[in-house]
Amino acid sequence: MKLATYTYKQAVSCGILTNEGIIDIPSSIECDVAPQSIKQILTQSDLYFDMLHELSEKKNKVIPFEKVKLLAPLQDPGKIFALAGNYSKHIAEAGRQLGLTESSKMTTVPRPFLMPSNVITGPDSVIPWPNYSKQIDYEVELAVVIGKTAKCITTDRAKDHIAGYCIANDISARSVTFKENRTQRPWDEFFDWLNGKWADHFLPIGPYITTADEIKDVHNLNIELKVNGRIRQQANTSQMIFSVFETVSFISHLVTLQPGDIIATGTPEGVAMATGDFLEPEDKIQCNIEKIGTLTNVLGPRPDTFYQPVKPQAT
Repeated sequence: MKLATYTYKQAVSCGILTNEGIIDIPSSIECDVAPQSIKQILTQSDLYFDMLHELSEKKNKVIPFEKVKLLAPLQDPGKIFALAGNYSKHIAEAGRQLGLTESSKMTTVPRPFLMPSNVITGPDSVIPWPNYSKQIDYEVELAVVIGKTAKCITTDRAKDHIAGYCIANDISARSVTFKENRTQRPWDEFFDWLNGKWADHFLPIGPYITTADEIKDVHNLNIELKVNGRIRQQANTSQMIFSVFETVSFISHLVTLQPGDIIATGTPEGVAMATGDFLEPEDKIQCNIEKIGTLTNVLGPRPDTFYQPVKPQAT
């Protein structure tokens, strides 16, 4: 089952994607309180999921695709996590700049970091170029959508807490203009890297959520990113250092995971940070993950001026 958020006749709604079009959930589901968003569905998945599967099997009236615009499937996610360095070849090409190593996972742990909700955007949107960086990068990632509250769960139990999967593109500002004339301090490079993940609309997700029951083996999915039709990243989720379930379990020991939380599970090799081939204005970025779909976005225009808060001191 594929769950989408979309606009139709200037109204935002949620629905089930079929081959013929979209079944609108709020107007089609038969229950006392119809859910109005995917977030609401996830928070009461035990109540709604069986109803939605029945709804998807019926030949209900569908809205043709050409009459809707898909949005980010989760407009108001809870916590947003991403993993730094979860593919060995990506660590080899770029990760060592932040002290990452290719050490065995028997002697290391995942490195999750948080992102604010303003990073979320949907398919076919234009990603604004932030005014604090001159180098913009891309990172295709498999994203996990949490469906049930998870606190200190084992790896074996993690699968039961996942509602589904979508694609994420972890757009990254690889340089910061406020570094110029700044006094060097410990950890500055780490914070520059982290700040480069926080710009508005820097995490496109979508194009919809594919429910977990449709993915027989989440650790054997081909993953690919193209820029203007040219392949930049190509790998398989089997190459992850930490599996989806290990990652969910680990984070659940740090913080309680709740329905609607998102975890982007890391990117494979091929990023511009390693090649120097950074994105340019109007570049078309296409992310594809087998059995999940294709997420397409375009980078917006380069700013005319850039943010430089640190001024040279007068002599």
